[in-house]
Amino acid sequence: MKKMVLLLVLASVSCASEPAVSPEVQAWQTRADGVTIIRDDWGVPHIYGKTDADVVFGLMYAQAEDDFNRVETNFINSQGRLAEAEGEAEIYRDLRMKLFIDPADLKAQYAEAEDWLKALMDAWADGLNFYLYTHPDVTPRVITRFEPWMALSFSEGSIGGDIERVNLAALEAFYGASAPEPGVVTLLENATSAEESGLDWPAEPTGSNGFAIAGVNTASGKAQLLINPHTSFFFREEAQVVSEEGLNAYGALTWGQFFVYQGFNDKAGWMHTSSSVDNIDEYLETVTKQADGTYTYRVGNEERPLVARTVTVPYTSAAGMAERSFTVYRTHRGPIVRSADGKWVSVRLMDEPLTALTQSYLRTKARGLDEYKEVMALHTNSSNNTLFADADGNIAYFHSNFIPRRDPAFDWTKPVDGANAATEWDGLLSFEESPNVVNPPNGWVYNTNNYPFSAAGRNSPKQADFPAYVDSGSENPRGVHAIRVLDGKTGFTLDTLIAAAYDSALPEFETQVPLLLRAHAAASASNPLKAKLAEPIAALRQWDVRWSATSVPTSVAMFYGDELWRQVSGEARRAGMSVYEYMTRRATPQRRLEALDAAVTRLQTDFGTWQTPWGEINRFQRLTSDIVQTFDDAMPSTPVMFASARWGSLASFGARPYPGTKKWYGTSGNSFVAVVEFGEQVKAKAVTAGGLNSVPGSKHFNDQAEAYATGNLRDVYFYRAQLEGHIEREYHPGQR
Repeated sequence: MKKMVLLLVLASVSCASEPAVSPEVQAWQTRADGVTIIRDDWGVPHIYGKTDADVVFGLMYAQAEDDFNRVETNFINSQGRLAEAEGEAEIYRDLRMKLFIDPADLKAQYAEAEDWLKALMDAWADGLNFYLYTHPDVTPRVITRFEPWMALSFSEGSIGGDIERVNLAALEAFYGASAPEPGVVTLLENATSAEESGLDWPAEPTGSNGFAIAGVNTASGKAQLLINPHTSFFFREEAQVVSEEGLNAYGALTWGQFFVYQGFNDKAGWMHTSSSVDNIDEYLETVTKQADGTYTYRVGNEERPLVARTVTVPYTSAAGMAERSFTVYRTHRGPIVRSADGKWVSVRLMDEPLTALTQSYLRTKARGLDEYKEVMALHTNSSNNTLFADADGNIAYFHSNFIPRRDPAFDWTKPVDGANAATEWDGLLSFEESPNVVNPPNGWVYNTNNYPFSAAGRNSPKQADFPAYVDSGSENPRGVHAIRVLDGKTGFTLDTLIAAAYDSALPEFETQVPLLLRAHAAASASNPLKAKLAEPIAALRQWDVRWSATSVPTSVAMFYGDELWRQVSGEARRAGMSVYEYMTRRATPQRRLEALDAAVTRLQTDFGTWQTPWGEINRFQRLTSDIVQTFDDAMPSTPVMFASARWGSLASFGARPYPGTKKWYGTSGNSFVAVVEFGEQVKAKAVTAGGLNSVPGSKHFNDQAEAYATGNLRDVYFYRAQLEGHIEREYHPGQR
């Protein structure tokens, strides 16, 4: 008896010594117990819960498991806090974000949100905070606690949002010391960024591909969708979210966000491509300094006060945390971001984070064309076009969903006079006023970040029917290629849709290589390059103008094209021409030969012979979880058959050599690729660059590399029954 009493006493002492669990942690644990995460044999998380909020909680926990660093970094950047982690060099990037993102304003918008959306934001923060609570070994760089309002700071899933269009060099030139007095022209006021000034290596075209194909052109009679975002690698998680409230979406989610950005549900699918819409405007403001030191700006006959506020940017330094403060200015249109010709320049863009987050989430639950169009009535999908397909057989191309109505007499590609009241926006263009395409008779639509006026071939919108500002782009080599693989083609299956997405033609070289061949044929016998280049010219003459891992001419063409591009890009910019147009019309025969000579020399120097197959050069490698990757020729890598989108390759792989390497390593292009067919049941295949988990040594760190490099898409397990036999782990958040 004494022994039992002693045991009871010890047990009570032991229980008393355990720290009390806070009500918040108890609430997290209760919610976690009602959420199930199933990891399939590729590591893809399938999250199940009773409510949408439960699923969001589990989704954020799962994302943090796979790559907390990228989750946190996206929200460090979106809140203008990157310098707190990375130092003084990021001050102006942070300042740019803080011109638009004000925590006090976002907190107020959170308070005004509808209850259902507020519940999702609460669950978003709780899921991330529960992950940190259950993983004390994880040390955040900046955000030690996530607050629900923070979800509003990154409400649209593009890799480069509208705010990032503001030029950093020009912003620094304006705010670097103090804002220049109105009317004073400074040497730096028209500064351009490094990206605009030209780099040693041509930048890979950014954006994406999307196809939607109607049942009239498919073997099954069901609509199909190609989802092919081109982003920096490892930028998005692949996941499925399923609730008892009607949520059932699968696809790619930008790290840290709680909505499927590019994907599908059981009845409809959506694919976003970066738009060439002209919907961000700059205004030359007529600013006057008043006697009391404040400023006004003119709109028509009215002088309005220029709003000034202080923005403080903390940053880490060798001595610890420091900060810099800036006096920044804003008109009713938006913040002042630079000066030009002695005038201050304000920028106006879509800046409705609460509405944008609402639209981003609700479209994942739209199960048909009418529901999707209803969500589009929110008009905040500003930087993207959309390819759409559904189980009712509808297909559509939707142009950018945010287009201000403006006076077409002005050139909106340039800063306009802010003092002229006629430059004010007059609402937004309606669906009917925009260059959209719904169910065209040809049975297909596409976009490759080109203009909308070839989206459905001969059935496309007519450019003359729209104001110039609805789109500032043009056709591109991928657009030419897309029409080739879609027009007149029937009987599509998921496998033949994949084959179209990975078609190996390089249309731009169909123009550039013949020009090179003619230059060589016309060269005089006395030209030393005539004989020197005879063998690579012969190889190019026999080339089928298609990429292949075993192709030598592909290597020669890639080195040649990039060399010529580097040589003429600055001249093309100064001439107001595209590089493609300049290469075709202005590059002299001798310059072409010299570019080929430089390309062949580099191949010989770097690889021992110019006759090096493309796959020995073009490689996929993943060594670390670092956001900025490092590469090593001595370490394992995977040959990649496809090539740069610059030359019209639909499957994009943006590769180049890096310090210490001869081989070319890709860092952007095809990231998540999926093909989907809609009907009574969804059928889908997909592949993700590398793997789903960013922890080196994880089974899913690089298990998709070979499939990615060869375009060998795997089956998607969309239905719970399809997961049987493919479950690697089933657990609740918090379980190890």
